[in-house]
Amino acid sequence: MALKAAGAFKRLDSEDITISAESIVAPLWSTDQSVLTQFFTSSGQVASNTGNYFYEVYQSDPEIESETSYVQVDLAYGHKLGSGSAPYDTGVVGKSPTSTIYGQYRTLIYGDEDVNFVFGTYESEGIYVINAERARYKEKLFPGSLNLTLTVGSNTLELTDNSRDVTTVAFVDGGRVYDIVSGSDGLPYSGTGFTPSLGSYGKFLPDIGIIVLNADALDATTGAGGIVLGTTLTESPNNIGRLYDAVSLGASTSLKSEETISSNYIFVRVRNGEYNYSTNPSNITSSGELRWDVMINSPQAYITTVGMYNDTNDLLAVAKLSRPLLKDFTKEALVRIKLDY
Repeated sequence: MALKAAGAFKRLDSEDITISAESIVAPLWSTDQSVLTQFFTSSGQVASNTGNYFYEVYQSDPEIESETSYVQVDLAYGHKLGSGSAPYDTGVVGKSPTSTIYGQYRTLIYGDEDVNFVFGTYESEGIYVINAERARYKEKLFPGSLNLTLTVGSNTLELTDNSRDVTTVAFVDGGRVYDIVSGSDGLPYSGTGFTPSLGSYGKFLPDIGIIVLNADALDATTGAGGIVLGTTLTESPNNIGRLYDAVSLGASTSLKSEETISSNYIFVRVRNGEYNYSTNPSNITSSGELRWDVMINSPQAYITTVGMYNDTNDLLAVAKLSRPLLKDFTKEALVRIKLDY
């Protein structure tokens, strides 16, 4: 790579270029707050055929603030045997939207349509899925930032991932996977809220922005930290509505996104004897002489732009200085250029 200024090229050395990567953590929600406390749905979507097993959740009322209301997460209910929604065809058992949802997330997470969801050692036929909107979580979710409060009646269950409690991270086809447990900020509460007979409360997959909840565990009382969501298996049970109500009453869901920004730092060193003259045509008379005598013995130039070229003289990038930089034989300059990608 070469630098061009004042009509001349200067080749950059390998030590003039360095690469850096930085992790940026930010609130997931479009409110720019770490905690989402208000939840809204679209009445049209809820009343549609998909309303029995799928909800879109907004940070403000989409029917009042349509221009500023954005989907934050999607909620879905899936069942291995197709319960919880009407079958596609009357009399065809096990083929319904909920069985499709179960199979869709099973394939997405495990890459295998024959593997079932197992939470700990317990296989649950029913799952709830919280799917972060793609535009919200950017590259991935930030482990340890999940705090999900579910409230049913007077009972409240606080859930988090166990990322700060494990020494070895497990991987599936969908990337890293952590257990959902009763706790906060990536750590389980000691001795409460866990159901050994029904495995964990779910799985947290930060690399694909998905939280899978164990429906059976949410239907079992677990002492001080337990709730009973009340999942039922009729064709139109409104299971997804029960999860939405529990999230809304909890009124506290925190989650953050994480993004790795890679940067190329290019250091352009301009020594005292370089780039003190200008090749601007206005600086030359018609006879080819310098128009101003001061440019002969005490030349001055202003650096405003740095162009970066490859070996075939193709312009790759242009860097603009915030203000012109005065250059003469008594001055040297170091310009740091940062390219993010």
